[in-house]
Amino acid sequence: MATPVDLETSVGLALKRAAAALRAAMESALRPLDLTVSQYACLEQLAARPGLSGSELARSTFVTRQSMHTLLRGLEDRGLLTRPDAAPRGRALPTALTPAGRAALASASTAVAAVERTMTGALSPTDLARVRRDLAAFTAALDPVRP
Repeated sequence: MATPVDLETSVGLALKRAAAALRAAMESALRPLDLTVSQYACLEQLAARPGLSGSELARSTFVTRQSMHTLLRGLEDRGLLTRPDAAPRGRALPTALTPAGRAALASASTAVAAVERTMTGALSPTDLARVRRDLAAFTAALDPVRP
């Protein structure tokens, strides 16, 4: 018989709880800006890497391609991004932020940064660096292909 997970000491469960709390806090902070966490993540990715296709955006924001298509259409309808009517090559439609999208992102980034400061506020710089190293080590241990 398998050994049950100790709910008090499970690192995986603690990570899941932290991720759920972070997402809830981000959703709350983004709600007044009429953005979801997924929409915010999409805008951040496009600011960092303009021209990404919907498939690339879906992979980088951890949503399905179908969800990304709906998300992009909504952001485009709101004037926050643009996509050409036809793909310059292949089938992928490169996507870019509009000035309104950059303004929305600036507000959203400020709100999300405040959430992160609240989350990490009790940690010293040394402790915070350790958390980052530990999280990177967890990721590498489970998915050695990812950097």
